Parts: sequence; structure tokens; C-alpha cells
Amino acid sequence: MDYVDWLNEHCPEKVVSCEHAVAAIRKGSRVFVGTGCGEPRHLIEAMVKDKNLQDIMVYQMLSGALSEYVDDESFLNRFSLKLFFISPSMRKAVFKGNIDYVPAYLSQIPELFSSKSIGLDAALVQVSPPDRFGYCSLGISVDITRAGMQNSALVIAQVNPRMPRTLGDSFVHVDDLSYLVLHEEPLGEHMPVGADGETTKRIGHYVSQLVSDGATLQIGYGRLPYAILKYLGDKKDLGIHTQVITDAFLPLFEKQVITNSKKSLLPGKAVASLCMGTPSLYEYLDNNPMFYFGSSDFVNDPAVIAQNDNLISISSALEVDLTGQVCSDSVGYLFYSGIGDQVDFIRGSAMSRGGFSIIALPSTAMNGKSSRIVSHLSEGAGVATTRGDVNFVVTEYGIAELKGKSIYQRVMELAQIAHPKFREELIEEAKKHHYIFSDQVTPHQEDLIFLEDYKTSFQLDDGKTIEVRPLLASDEFAFRNFFYSLQAQSIYHRFFYHKKLFSHKAMQQQWVSVDYRKNMSIVGLTSTSGHQEIMAIASYAEAENGLAEVAFMVGDDFQGRGIGSRLVDILEKIARKNNYRGFAAYVLRENRSMLHIFRKKYPGCKLTPMGETLFIEVDFDAQPGA
Repeated sequence: MDYVDWLNEHCPEKVVSCEHAVAAIRKGSRVFVGTGCGEPRHLIEAMVKDKNLQDIMVYQMLSGALSEYVDDESFLNRFSLKLFFISPSMRKAVFKGNIDYVPAYLSQIPELFSSKSIGLDAALVQVSPPDRFGYCSLGISVDITRAGMQNSALVIAQVNPRMPRTLGDSFVHVDDLSYLVLHEEPLGEHMPVGADGETTKRIGHYVSQLVSDGATLQIGYGRLPYAILKYLGDKKDLGIHTQVITDAFLPLFEKQVITNSKKSLLPGKAVASLCMGTPSLYEYLDNNPMFYFGSSDFVNDPAVIAQNDNLISISSALEVDLTGQVCSDSVGYLFYSGIGDQVDFIRGSAMSRGGFSIIALPSTAMNGKSSRIVSHLSEGAGVATTRGDVNFVVTEYGIAELKGKSIYQRVMELAQIAHPKFREELIEEAKKHHYIFSDQVTPHQEDLIFLEDYKTSFQLDDGKTIEVRPLLASDEFAFRNFFYSLQAQSIYHRFFYHKKLFSHKAMQQQWVSVDYRKNMSIVGLTSTSGHQEIMAIASYAEAENGLAEVAFMVGDDFQGRGIGSRLVDILEKIARKNNYRGFAAYVLRENRSMLHIFRKKYPGCKLTPMGETLFIEVDFDAQPGA
């Protein structure tokens, strides 16, 4: 028995034409409409055509079909639209004031319905055909749709055989539906375009550095988060707990990059609330037991999100100010998108064991004419995510870590990843606001993407990973903490005297001297939940006769584990690339560990006594076996 026969046998009185169904909506009704690609377009069209429907207030999370009518004066005279999120097709109408925007966290919208803070009279939804027990699936639009139905006296469902039957908390029984309109039509499709290029590639590269194997991901709505997914293809055993699934996930599912096997909440299941994509994705979801679709008050609840260990939230923004405030829903006074799921997942990830959040955005807007890293948010811009909630910010120029950082540190972190042409201006503005020291040096005003070639990592015998990268202007506090963690003897071996203080001025001098070519400093870092601490530093500076004078320090807890030798290896590669022929070093005679490193790595090195020190000279190409 097919579903049409089943319905005609079990509930023939509910199977009606769309005209009959929408005629049951009374004048002045508050009508909920299903979301995005799952919206019931056939019912929407019938509702708009029914001239008897007057003064109708429509609530929708993400609207598409109604965009065809929002410039029609006669439509606007009969319908008032209240949107929780502004889709690209609706922005023009919002800018004109033809549509009202309701700022709300997605996790809390269902409660707005149930508490009658937003009262509903009717709901238009789209469902899959019922099974032999009478259960239909909400398919690709569970999100706030279930709550919209449960709090409406009149529920009209468009039964579409093209709607995939998604599993999870997605089912509704025909007994809970007032009318059933049988109509097959293609589902809405969504394929973001325009965010794939060199900028996106670089952002994806940096984001991938923060995502570890086995992490559970949330990917925000938008072109950039969508495009970033392709740069996670080398990861293993990723999990998914997110608001929306798109086609960008498909390659990661098919290559088994996403296995959900390491998840602590619903292991083996990709958890989502909404799907926006193409027929290929809808077919993949149909009856696929890997997926669990739930309502937004579950999927987006920060307390639920936090039950996922190592939850990484990745979302985007329109602009970020130097203190870490994030605007994601408006361009000045013009509402542009919505709060959506960003705050829910940022707060959930912060409570997750090992979790954290990433805000990813291009460094500029308007074809490079304006900076998205700003001294202050634009007039009228809304703060979607507070400065206290932000963890990492990523642009095509690098990664800024803000969690637990002071305003001074935040300024330096964010100015460092701004477009080079805006860095000096941002630093000057920060000085005017008294955010930073008046003598603060501006980060290098050039594109330092070439430094990516100088990044590397290695593992110690105990499995701990040490990451190595060039020293940055934002490392002042981390370097300070490293210096003061060292024992007096380690400091003496490095500086040849009992240096007791490492001031802001000294750090500025250390960093300013680094040009990443003639003079270089690299740091070794250990990482916990994305947060990194310096545990070693190695430097070289231009000397005479084509030599670079080298020095390094390793944290006391890490000495004797081969780290110094590794750092020298890395410095040599960088020095060779910058046309140095060898190293020079002044080493105290009592510094046996450093002498051991040079003698072992460079057995042909020349040692010249100079009082309490030895002058070491190394010719890279003159070593035995070179």
C-alpha cells in the first residue's frame, strides 16, 4: 500500500487541496512557516494567492519563497513578515524596512513559542510521506519547526515524496496534523558561491591548524564556513554537532574524514537541526542512520553542546573590534543576517571539555577598501558575541588568540592578523583609546605568509607535540612568562649574567630586531585546548663573514629531551634559505648541554677559547658527510 492509499484509508478527511487548507487560516492570524530549503513552497503560494487572507503576520527562521513578493505593495498590505534570520534574498527588503527582524538565539526560539511570548495560530510545514504507522518526517527542516507546529492550533502539512526521511527527533504523526496537502515538487536548493579563492584558502589553512583529529565540529551558516570545510580533508575521525548540514560536508562523509566515532554525545551520530543543499545531499540523508536531526532547543542548547568533548565552533562575522567584540548581524544600522546559532555554539564550546570557538573572516571588505578588524564597531552595529565570549579569530593573515587575554594583548593579536595596510592605523587608534603602551611598535606591515614555510612540529618520546613557529609581536606576555619560569642557571647560560628582569622595553627590542630574514627568532610551543605556551626559543642574528650568531633556551622541564638539537636543525634550514653559510655562537664552558649539541650536530665545528666562553664557528657545507 502506497502512502496515498494509506492516507485515504486512515484519515481521508484530512487530505484536502491547498486552497481548502489555507482557507482555514483566519484573518489576523500569526502563521509559522517552515525553514529554508524545507519550506512548503506550494502552501506559501496558495496562502499568498488567497485574497481573503488579510493582516497575516508570518514568522519564519530562514525565508526564501516569500522573497518573490516582498516588493509587491499589495502583498505587504496583507502580510507582515517577522524573520529570525535574514537570508541574502531578503536583505534588500529588510534594508527598505519592508521586513521586521527578531533578534533571538536559536536555542531559545522554541520557548518563545511555548511561553506565548510569540503567539502562533497556524503553521505551514513540509513533511515526508507517512510510514505504515502514520509517522511523517520533518526531513531537512526540524530546527524550530516542531515547536512552531506544537504551539499552533492549525497545522497544515505539505506531503512531498521528495522530502528525505531524516531520523532522530524528526517525526510527527498524522494525528497531530490538521490538514494534509499532497503535492510533489523539488525541494529548495542552496549552494553558497563567491567565497572560494586565495583568501579563503589561507583562512582554511589557519583554521585547519586549530582543528585536531577526533574533534567534534559546528560549522556556522554562510559562504566562508561552507568553503572552509574543504581544507579539513586531511583530518581523522571528526564528529559533527551543528545547526545546518550543507553539501560541503559530503566529501568529508564519503572519505570517512567524518566518522563521529570519537564523540562523547551520541557517538556515531552526526547531529544537526537543518539541511540546506542539493538533491545529492538530500538523497544521502534519506533514511541514513548516521544522522540525528533534532529541534533547535536541543541541538543549539549550550548545555547540550557542552556534552561534546573537544567541540570546536567555527562561525563568521562582519567585523571584530580590537577588544574582541563581534558583529555578525548588521552592517551599521542595516540588519544583514541574524544572531542565529553563533552565540549558542560559542558558549557551548567554551563549556565543552577541550572545546573552543573560532571566528573566521576575511581581513577586508569592499574589495579591500575597509578593514574588518576595526578600532571600534561601526555606528549602529550590534554586538552579537561579546568580548568575553571570543576565543580565536582567524583571517587570511593568521590566528589571534583572545581568551584570557588583556585588552593590550588583544589589540596586538588582532592588529597582527589585520590586513598589513591597516595595521599602523589600528595601532595608532589603540594608543588614542589608551588600550596599549604609547611606545608600542606596529606589527610588521607586510604579508608574512612566507612564515608558514617556517612552521613545523615534532613529537617527544612521551607523545607530546611541540609546535615551532616564528616569534610574533603578540608573544610579549607569553615570552615574559617563559623567561620568569626559567631557573637562574638557565638564564645565566643564555645571557652570561644573572638577568633578573625582562621588561616591556626589552621585549620590544627583541621583537623589533626580528626581520624574519637576516634576523630570526623561533619559539617552541606546547598546546592545551588550542591555547599555546612558549617552552623554548631559538634565535639567530646577522654576524660577519656570512655567519649568523645563534642562541637558544629550553624550558627547565623540557631540557635533556633533544629539543635544542631540533631547534638548531630548524634554524639551519631557515638560515640556509636566507643565504647564510654557517653559524657562530658564544657558549659558556660550563654550558655542557649546548656544547654537546654543537659537537654532535657539527663535528667539524671550530672552537676558539675566549676566557670563560668558547667561540663556536660552523660552516654548514664543511661538515663531515656534507
